[in-house]
Amino acid sequence: MNRAGVIAARLFQIAPTFLAIGVVVFVLARLLPGDPVSAMLGDRASDEAVTRLRQQMGFDRSIWTQFLIFAESMLKGDFGTSIAFRVPVTSIIVERLPVTLMLTGLATLFALLMAVPLAFVAALNANRWPDYLIRSVFQVGLSSPVFYVGLVLLTVFAAWLRIFPVGGYGDGLLDNLWHLFLPAVTLALSFSAVIMRNLRASILDVLNSEFVDFARAKGLPRRVILVRHVLRNALISTVTLVGLHVGSLLGGAVITESVFAVPGVGRLMVDSIFARDYPVIQALTLILAVVVSIAFLISDLLQMWLDPRVAR
Repeated sequence: MNRAGVIAARLFQIAPTFLAIGVVVFVLARLLPGDPVSAMLGDRASDEAVTRLRQQMGFDRSIWTQFLIFAESMLKGDFGTSIAFRVPVTSIIVERLPVTLMLTGLATLFALLMAVPLAFVAALNANRWPDYLIRSVFQVGLSSPVFYVGLVLLTVFAAWLRIFPVGGYGDGLLDNLWHLFLPAVTLALSFSAVIMRNLRASILDVLNSEFVDFARAKGLPRRVILVRHVLRNALISTVTLVGLHVGSLLGGAVITESVFAVPGVGRLMVDSIFARDYPVIQALTLILAVVVSIAFLISDLLQMWLDPRVAR
């Protein structure tokens, strides 16, 4: 199968996944304890006011009717109006989603910049003190909870040293990157430990393979062997791992955005759950599912580029 066929097959798989997630999130959103109407009007609202608002919002209809309306709107790309913010859900997500995507993108970049070179150093010095030191340091990052790491970085570099801002997002690209630096490092620390351990093991396997011995016998320079032969083949499993952890990064963004007061979709999801904002919860879950599916597709394409045998 060529690359176009693989892409078409992956896109075809996204459609039923999207539909199944739509059904699940619709049901789970309504299983949340509490009532969005009561959350909006408060405990002192009269029964008449509650009944009137429920009729206006369509919550007095049967669950099947509500689901059909939701499915029809979803197919049209209309996610309705936010219960808490009283604005179209699409406008909120368009405003908040780029923030989370930039945060997770920076976290992935920082994780790769930390993990890839140190994985090489650890693999080339296997079972010696550099290897033990690198693995020990990354083990600390892997074992520390995301919220704890975020609070430590926030306290030291923002509150005490005042090098980075305490929170927010900033104005302009450079200011945005400056505000997202600490949150991205917080997400990247545990992720980089996973990448480093996987890549180190892959490098050790490739270094002991026959084609690397053949490359050495041909007299190729060490740099060429490491970059062209070892790194390219060792990255195949790492690319898969990065793609699989996109969902974990987005989940970590929920905590990180809350700690650093970053106005992304992670923080929006938490606020929407507490407000019982069904339209926002449903739309965010579906859109994040699409983002993860696209990440899987990109991971598959990178795998095919690194190893063309994958597409066969």
